[in-house]
Amino acid sequence: MFGRVLVALLLILPLWACQQAEATSGRVSWVYDGDTIEVEQVGRVRLLGIDAPEIKDSDRDRFYQHQFGISSATLRLVARQATDYVIKHAHNQIVTLEFDQERIDPYGRTLAYVYLPDGRLLNQVLIEEGLAAVFRRADFQLKEQFMAAEAKARENKRGLWR
Repeated sequence: MFGRVLVALLLILPLWACQQAEATSGRVSWVYDGDTIEVEQVGRVRLLGIDAPEIKDSDRDRFYQHQFGISSATLRLVARQATDYVIKHAHNQIVTLEFDQERIDPYGRTLAYVYLPDGRLLNQVLIEEGLAAVFRRADFQLKEQFMAAEAKARENKRGLWR
């Protein structure tokens, strides 16, 4: 009997450890902007698969202007709204981070899907609200799901898409 239990534990333990390595939790201690936060014990986290406009004019504005016809004024407004949204819903909250294949971006930030305490996926909520667009230059597991959420936000003329 003891031998069977030991064998079962030895088989389950690697699976459990693998799952634990794929998710972690922490308190959001700072919000940099609509797609970057600071999580205690993790560091700077970039919300995976999304791109929120920058608060100040940036080179990224040209992409939004040429690809979607979005004005600089709209980008600045939505950037502030996205940052405010993340502050309201995530700051000082315990969030759960889940990871995809790429875990670190070129700037050294952790890439993660960020789940709010109520279970909602913050990355996707920002897209649904029109406060962020899908980050098209990378492949990630939820890309199709995010693209569908963006299409719906466009159809409903939310945020960036008004």
